[in-house]
Amino acid sequence: MKTHRLSDRPRDRFSADPEESWALPSWYYTDADIAARETEAIFADTWQYACHAEQVARAGAYVTREIAGESIFIIRGHDDVIRAFYNVCSHRAHQLLSGAGELSDAAIVCPYHAWTYALDGELLAARNSENVARFDAGELCLKPLQVEVFVNLLFVNLNPGAPALHSQLGNLEAELRSFSPQLDFLTLTDSRQYPIKANWKTIMENYAECYHCPNAHPSFAAGVVDMSTYRVKTHAIHHAHTSQSKPPQQGAYPIDAAATERAAEFGSWFIWPNLAIEVYPGGNLNLFHCAPDDPESSTQTIEWYFNDSEPTPQQTEIIDHLHRTVRLEDVALCESVQRGLKSRAYHQGRLIVDTPRSDASEHSVHHFQSLVRRALDI
Repeated sequence: MKTHRLSDRPRDRFSADPEESWALPSWYYTDADIAARETEAIFADTWQYACHAEQVARAGAYVTREIAGESIFIIRGHDDVIRAFYNVCSHRAHQLLSGAGELSDAAIVCPYHAWTYALDGELLAARNSENVARFDAGELCLKPLQVEVFVNLLFVNLNPGAPALHSQLGNLEAELRSFSPQLDFLTLTDSRQYPIKANWKTIMENYAECYHCPNAHPSFAAGVVDMSTYRVKTHAIHHAHTSQSKPPQQGAYPIDAAATERAAEFGSWFIWPNLAIEVYPGGNLNLFHCAPDDPESSTQTIEWYFNDSEPTPQQTEIIDHLHRTVRLEDVALCESVQRGLKSRAYHQGRLIVDTPRSDASEHSVHHFQSLVRRALDI
């Protein structure tokens, strides 16, 4: 394996000008020090997708997640407010909740010493604390996190001073709703996890462009979208991919052309750093979330949202078709790239960025890589 010593690294040819730039150096995708910096500078400092709001629809319903090495939970209170907390008891640090579910009692009870908290995080009871000098329950409430709802999706941020997610996404919500007018009525229908032997950035960069689509996803490029109309527009912290789709009678799978006003369009939106929202022809919603496991492996979660919790035969055909083609094809692509990034023969490759920002342009990869470098202060 090639060395990662700083003194041995060739010159970094990444440029602020996408049309002049080379890709990020290969060590960004294999180096343990880079991965450790990303935990704090990216994952602990950005809005991270946690779950759909329907998973905490009732008071006492909760979901736990791990973000940047921290266990957290999201819960709906009796006042109907959704809150997020670090999943740790203020007494001796036992984790309070696990998995997802709905509390049978009106409070959160630590499994260790039964310290009891209200759903808003207030410490209600600590056995024998009345006999402890200067015991101040107000100092021992649960530690809150920022939580925000965006198009029925719940995001949390470990940085208490982070700007609101809505303020950074411009008119993305309106654009999503124009592609999927039934957005508020969709429910989780299918969820799958894909362990991938690749760095999370390798996976997100593959998602960021469709330069590879005609060659690597022939079914998608020929049967789902019209590549001549495929465009990617970059914004502050997101990308918008849009394209006309093939007519229903020519497509790779059947769609209900009456399901949405924009049934003939494909839309996909990357949200920094590791989430994508897709609307395929027909108006259904698909979430693509990527979480790092270590510098060279990640877990990709795919969630499908339709009008009912059980998919129709047509919806099952859509899910299975895209699983067999685009999803599994992308897994193989990303794992091959990750192996190649460790080659002595590779350091940096030249990005293909054209002036008109055509379907064959990688300007969105450059935008993603620029956000990485900015976060890492490089």
